[in-house]
Amino acid sequence: TRSGSGAMGGSASLIPRELLGEYQELTFLSKQEILLAYKRFSELLPKEERDNAWSARVPKSQILTLPELRANPFQHRICHVFSTSEAGDDSMSFEDFLDMLSVFSDSATSDIKSHYAFRIFDFDDDGTLDRKDLEQLVNCLTGQGEESRLSSAEMEQLIQNILEESDIDRDGTINLSEFQHVVSRSPDF
Repeated sequence: TRSGSGAMGGSASLIPRELLGEYQELTFLSKQEILLAYKRFSELLPKEERDNAWSARVPKSQILTLPELRANPFQHRICHVFSTSEAGDDSMSFEDFLDMLSVFSDSATSDIKSHYAFRIFDFDDDGTLDRKDLEQLVNCLTGQGEESRLSSAEMEQLIQNILEESDIDRDGTINLSEFQHVVSRSPDF
């Protein structure tokens, strides 16, 4: 074993310096937050891959073990939207991971947050929120249990209300700018 590069710091936990500066410019995260993110990311990797965590990919199953995502009803969509995996397996590189943390950080602008929220809610990735997307969205929020599920009449009424509120051009779907308009009127979003 190489002395001095244990899990507590050492050479294993270093991001190449030029990347660190770049990450600060490209995200809403501070240097400290980026270093902490790197530590958390590398801990999701098998020990033998940790030395080069900045060039490794973490499988979706590992990303989903993070406490922030474990209880999130949109965990699968979040992995999907932030993953740049060519294989389409929703695995994450360190840069994907940073993007995700950056968007969810308090410093991210509401425009950025709403843009990603829109993509997460767009379950079929077609660039609009249609009735089907809205139904899945509501199901995610109310939980899948029998007792918490809405009846089809309640669901219909709710989707009607959402479209009434948001679908400005009345085409039966919500596009990004309509979504951002609604969000801009709800400050606690």
